[in-house]
Amino acid sequence: MPPSAETAPAPRPARRTLRAVLRSRWLLAVGFVVVHAWVVRGAIGWAYTIYGDVTLYEWWARNGLATGQWPVLDYDWVYPAGALVPVTLPALVTTSLLGYEIVWTAMIVALNAVAVVVLVRAAPRGLLGAWWWLAFLLALGPIFLGRLDGVIAPLILVALVLAARRPAVAALVATAGAWIKIAPGAVVVALAATRRRGRDLWRQVVVPGAAVSVVVVGLALAGGAGERAFSVFGQQDARTLQAESVAATWFSVSRLWDPSVSIEYNDVIFTYEVQGQAAQRVAGALDWLLPLAVLLLAALTWWTARRRPDHAGDLVLLAAAALLLALIVFNKVGSPQFVAWIGPPLAAAIALAGPGTRRLWAPPAVGVLLTAAATYLVYPVAYGEFLAGEPWIVVVEALRNGALVVLLVGAAWRIAQLGRTRDVPARAPRRDVGPDLGPVVDPPAAPGSPGSA
Repeated sequence: MPPSAETAPAPRPARRTLRAVLRSRWLLAVGFVVVHAWVVRGAIGWAYTIYGDVTLYEWWARNGLATGQWPVLDYDWVYPAGALVPVTLPALVTTSLLGYEIVWTAMIVALNAVAVVVLVRAAPRGLLGAWWWLAFLLALGPIFLGRLDGVIAPLILVALVLAARRPAVAALVATAGAWIKIAPGAVVVALAATRRRGRDLWRQVVVPGAAVSVVVVGLALAGGAGERAFSVFGQQDARTLQAESVAATWFSVSRLWDPSVSIEYNDVIFTYEVQGQAAQRVAGALDWLLPLAVLLLAALTWWTARRRPDHAGDLVLLAAAALLLALIVFNKVGSPQFVAWIGPPLAAAIALAGPGTRRLWAPPAVGVLLTAAATYLVYPVAYGEFLAGEPWIVVVEALRNGALVVLLVGAAWRIAQLGRTRDVPARAPRRDVGPDLGPVVDPPAAPGSPGSA
């Protein structure tokens, strides 16, 4: 017989204190400032290691403002046309490289602040999700501050938080992010795959996404871009495996016993790549494996969404996590800042997941934190040692890449597991869940309950 309210043991003092901390918005605000101050301090300490790409952004923007020659509009670029907006904004308010870096950093911090506010207001567990997000940024270190990934990660988080109540707005935000860097497109795919009716797909995903795309492409064409408006989609074809990529793991580890394996600097695209015909063949295979993996995950999500509409909210989060992981695992680029993409689905899931699936997000949440910390060790802490083939950091990188594969397999398996059980009549939804995720079946959970990412 369960204990009554009068006889149930009171929470321990430590647990009460922890709950009070996690529920305090003022303490969250202090935590936000402390975490970002620490990360910014780290970025300053690592200097060019973190802000090397930002110097390129500043040059592109400054050269465009001075000469009228702009990326995309006048020459091919490695980023989509929408990336011109965040790249140019800091140059409009400052005239020096240092000033540009300061404004750029402030812009990333401001975007994170907006994402945290949206997350906290999303659900009663929004504060817990926000604390996890801060822990993730702290574990990942300063790399996200010096890359466009620091712009799109908060946009991914906002889109996922809005997906349940405002899917059209979520699609608009995610599409805008995808025109800055491709990764937020995973959220658009997840939204599209979980729409059960053609009318919803058209109204909630296609129209908002098309509207943003028409504006971006239209402005690029008006600026004289021509075919360069789509040049980003062909910019990666000639590349081989980046040294840190998941697919390069075998080549990296084999350096421990095979001195013929070579990692060399590509001074055209400013990155280190694995050399040799074998690496080139693997890179060529990834050119078609990546889109194939995205299509298969989208198809799996579509199938599951039609069998389990009662878990539509959880499925969007699972699909987004799986797709973002696939964009890393099957990517021949594999830069360390890409790990910033996989934090948003976990933060959103901690805040929004239904009561029957919350506990299932705990293992991947821990796994993503460890993956972020390992990424920080590889870059920037011991990147020189990694390039030199020091055994300890080569092993750390291999374990990090293995964890990314495990997380992807776990997310795909949960989607499939959920789809193996048909929808069952749902009892009235619990009041503490709110309308975000739709009706949720209370425990005992069916064998197909989702959750891992």
